[in-house]
Amino acid sequence: MASSEHGASNASEYIVHHLGHLNSSGAPQKLIADFSIINYDTLFWSITSGVLVCFFLWLAARRAQSGVPGKFQAAVEIVVEMVDEQAKSIVLNETSRKFVSPLALTVFLWIIVMNTLDLLPVDLPGWIIHATGLHETIGTYHRIVPTADLNGTIGMSFGVLLLMLYYGMKIHTPGGFVKGLFTAPFHGHGIGAVLLAPANFLLNLVEYAAKTVSLGMRLFGNMFAGELIFMLIALLGAAWATTGTGIALGAGHLVAGTLWAIFHILVIVLQAFIFMMLTLVYIGQSHEGH
Repeated sequence: MASSEHGASNASEYIVHHLGHLNSSGAPQKLIADFSIINYDTLFWSITSGVLVCFFLWLAARRAQSGVPGKFQAAVEIVVEMVDEQAKSIVLNETSRKFVSPLALTVFLWIIVMNTLDLLPVDLPGWIIHATGLHETIGTYHRIVPTADLNGTIGMSFGVLLLMLYYGMKIHTPGGFVKGLFTAPFHGHGIGAVLLAPANFLLNLVEYAAKTVSLGMRLFGNMFAGELIFMLIALLGAAWATTGTGIALGAGHLVAGTLWAIFHILVIVLQAFIFMMLTLVYIGQSHEGH
């Protein structure tokens, strides 16, 4: 049923179609990450998720009251205290923490909301697009999970990289930061320092690049794999609905979908926590000397 709805004649075409983005090129993205293409669906859902998180944090702050807190306020306070404790143990500069702690809180909740979109039925966006007639103007491609798009996660990690560079220059001064690029991790004196400077600079560039790429790839890889498994599970139900036979396919669809959704809830929160913690660690390292 799902396959025919999207014009896919087999499982491979079904999955390929669901991996396509509503983008500026009007065609499926050829490369795994292509910054010359704007994925409008990733932008829409990531911005919407961010606005939603900011709204609920604003609502919690506005409704905050002394005395016995309500369930909503208590839940927000638990998350805020958890993030703040992590920030205090990693970023020792109190002035920097005034910005870094709220940033880490926002990143944590923002990624949770974006990851949670993966729990929606994989064919829901396509059904809505066809039901409203939008497929005639925007096409049929639409991916709803921003963190399953490497363009999105690498873009987020680039933001962390900019903060690393900013705090590195702010804490150590621009001159001290540039000096550190050429004098660490291998320290030398006299002619030795000059000879080691190119190697030090290259190692520091590799370190910054590795941190940025691994931060984005880790989140993308886990969410992309989860999205792909949901598609494979959906194919069980599609095969059962199309043939009308094979009760095992229908039962397998329900059981596998339920079990994977429950497990995926842990992945959703864990990946958000890891991204938040690495953001704090990388910014904290920018405050330290080599």
